[in-house]
Amino acid sequence: MLTPSYGLNHRGPVSELPRPIFARRLAEARKHAGLSQAQVGVLAGMEPEVASPRVNQYERGVHEPRAETAQKLADALGVPAAFLYTEDEMLAKLLLLWNSMSKVQRREVVKLAELSNGAEK
Repeated sequence: MLTPSYGLNHRGPVSELPRPIFARRLAEARKHAGLSQAQVGVLAGMEPEVASPRVNQYERGVHEPRAETAQKLADALGVPAAFLYTEDEMLAKLLLLWNSMSKVQRREVVKLAELSNGAEK
């Protein structure tokens, strides 16, 4: 996973504040997919002339898209929208795995989780 280091510059003011989780996850998913910002934007239904600047602003945390746009970005990247919002690394991994599972596999994972929690259905 790509995790750039952000934070305090001890020789001066804050050089760059940490980006919001949505911004970090979007950039991570885009890079993993091997797509440019413009390509992701166009795949998400943006006009070609604004696609790159808009995705760039989302990745820098300047703006956060509306839920509908976030869903389109997630669809374009082949990830669940929830992945773009979770702070929990383990849950992020599970969401990516979940997205590639069949319905049967998903049922088995839920069943296993319920059993390990003592719940029965």
